[in-house]
This record gives sequence, structure tokens and C-alpha cells, in this order.
Amino acid sequence: MEVLTENQMQQILNTLYHKALDGIPMVSKSINELAREYLSKHPDPKDAAKSLINYQVLKCGTSGFLTGLGGLITLPVAIPANVSSVLYVQMRMIATIAQIGGFNTHSDQVQSMVYVCLTGTAAADIIKQSGIKVGERAAMNAIKSIPGKTLTEINKKVGMRLFTKFGEKGIVNLGKAIPLVGGVIGGGIDVASTRVIGDNAYKMFIMRNF
Repeated sequence: MEVLTENQMQQILNTLYHKALDGIPMVSKSINELAREYLSKHPDPKDAAKSLINYQVLKCGTSGFLTGLGGLITLPVAIPANVSSVLYVQMRMIATIAQIGGFNTHSDQVQSMVYVCLTGTAAADIIKQSGIKVGERAAMNAIKSIPGKTLTEINKKVGMRLFTKFGEKGIVNLGKAIPLVGGVIGGGIDVASTRVIGDNAYKMFIMRNF
């Protein structure tokens, strides 16, 4: 049976991240556009981020939310369309919150922190194990100064969290990949996992305190 490797998972995350930043023509806006839209309605970044999270959580549980996305996302590895769509939607939400919070989403450090948020309840453990002190007033500077070696370790931990939770020895059956991000229910994304991921992003990029 086809399996997903650690390197392939990293390729998938990187591809989806850049697609999330730029958006998909005729389907989804870039995170710059989305951030401006929410900030125009809610000038306070805290309110803008909360509004975005609430909308995503409300919308993600509806049937057909992911329809049409999967077929438009071309990835370096063939995985189920609904899995790539879930990752795309949740990653896009996190990156937009980072943009609202004033972070440079094109930096390697912020990209890795977006990945960390994507791991849900495991995010705090990954931060702690990596020795990053995000719970400081100077959180933005702390993130900016994360060295490349640490970023590599963080990305590896994220990759492992995303596909070994339901697999063995660093691989997971693609047919079992859906539960990695909480599950897909009736064409939508699991509401609880999306709320946790949104809260991670809010703490990281808005409150700057993990």
C-alpha cells in the first residue's frame, strides 16, 4: 500500500504554504487580501483575528466547504484531495492571522511557526522541546532569531506529528491520512480541531505568548 514519508510530508507542507500565501485564482484570496479585508472591518488586530477564526470554525463544519479546492491544489505527492484541502484551509487561516499580527509570512521562521500551529494540541510541546521562549514581550524578535538548525528540527517534529500519530515507523497509509488534522465530516473540517489550531495562531501571532 502507498505510504507517505517524512520528506514527502515536508514537500506537501511547503507547497501548500506558498499556495496559501498567494491564494488560488478564482477560488481563494491571498492572505494579504484576506488580512486587509478583516482589518478593514475590525481595525484592532485582536478583533480581526477572532472574527476570522470564528468564521472559519463556523464555515468549516458545513457540507461542501472543501468542494473544488482539492482538484485545484497540485502537490508533489498524490494524497487524497480532501486531505490537501483541509491542510490548505487551516494553514491559510494561520498564515492570515500571522499577517494580521504584523509578522513577515515570507520568512522561514514564521513559516515554521505556522506549521507548529497546525499540529493542534501538540504545538505547545513542540515549542517547549525546541527551547523557543515565545512567552515574552519581544516574541517577534524571538521568532525572527530562531536559527536554521532549530527550524529544521521544528519542521521535522511537525512532520512526525502530522503523519506518525496514526502510522508506524514514520509512515502512514494514505487511506488513513484524514484523521491527521481532526477528520473530515460531511465534506467539512472537524470544528474542534480547527478551533484549537485557530487558538494556537491567535496566541502565537496576536497575543505573542504561547
